[in-house]
Amino acid sequence: MNKNHINIPSILKIEKGVTGRIGTYLKEADLTEVTILFGNGLIDMFGDTVFKSCEEAGVSILHHQEMDTVDFNDITDLAFQIPNKTKAIVGMGGGKVIDAAKYIGFILQIPFISVPTSSSSDGFSSSSASLTIGGHRRSLPAKLAFGILVDTDVIKSAPVRFLYSGVGDMVAKISSTYDWQHEEDLGYTEVNDFAFMIAKKAVNSFVRTPFESINEELFLKELLDSLAMSGIANEIAGSSAPTSGSEHLISHALDLLLEKPQLHGVQVGIGTYIMCKICDHRYQRIDTVFTKTGFWDFCATLDLKAQDYCDAIDMAPQIKPHRHTYLHEEKYRELAKKLIAEDPKLKAILK
Repeated sequence: MNKNHINIPSILKIEKGVTGRIGTYLKEADLTEVTILFGNGLIDMFGDTVFKSCEEAGVSILHHQEMDTVDFNDITDLAFQIPNKTKAIVGMGGGKVIDAAKYIGFILQIPFISVPTSSSSDGFSSSSASLTIGGHRRSLPAKLAFGILVDTDVIKSAPVRFLYSGVGDMVAKISSTYDWQHEEDLGYTEVNDFAFMIAKKAVNSFVRTPFESINEELFLKELLDSLAMSGIANEIAGSSAPTSGSEHLISHALDLLLEKPQLHGVQVGIGTYIMCKICDHRYQRIDTVFTKTGFWDFCATLDLKAQDYCDAIDMAPQIKPHRHTYLHEEKYRELAKKLIAEDPKLKAILK
């Protein structure tokens, strides 16, 4: 899909101390009357800082509340309860509240400000929202963030599992771009070269970052910068193809199959290693990143089942029948299931 005009965030701040400057950034963008949605428990943690920042900048908070649901009906009901004077909707928290605020911004056609408190996925920068419809998570068109405000001090304070999820979701761009090129080679689609380049540059910048600890400022900033770039790649392409391929189909299938799925980025990361290993595409680099960050060690604590991943691989083509990833071909599904049974890295985490 070619577009003559693309949206990009007008505000992009990924650095220390951002939470205490939220009001200033809103004021500079003339967003002086806002509604703020917080993730569960986050008003106690960050409310005073955010409220003080807005008050000092002359920004009125017309409504604020905590939100812990991605149910489509709950979110659409809330959208029409938002004060009419609201100039922007701010979502501060994890994936649930970001998706909720993003979709409300889309419905009301007002700017959405993304303030993630964890690095679990690229959802804070994407233009789609993962909502629950009929008991299952679905990806719906939403609104690209007008502003992305990420406080690296806040990211450091989040549980480490969210960092591992972010690592998995970021590394997934290695397999998603490979899938996208495969689709074009077979005549199923046309790759947008610029979107492809952005997605590749994002993941390459991340996986080549030197680090000793995943809590280092440089590592966190590279991860968050790269996740933000991924959302822009999707906006350019007009779809999620640059950042979502076979590995995401595995994760989406697991979401449907399991009563309690793991974090999205964890499932996606494992799916990425599987797909890249069977395609002989940069799997050594993925293994290096997963080993050095501790991703593999974390996965080994999760009681993951090999059969669940095999079932998800079989279901994968049904998730997006309009796509043609490697998993849409039986040959690669069989190779993927064989790998799960034989690969030492996978045998160590999938029981």
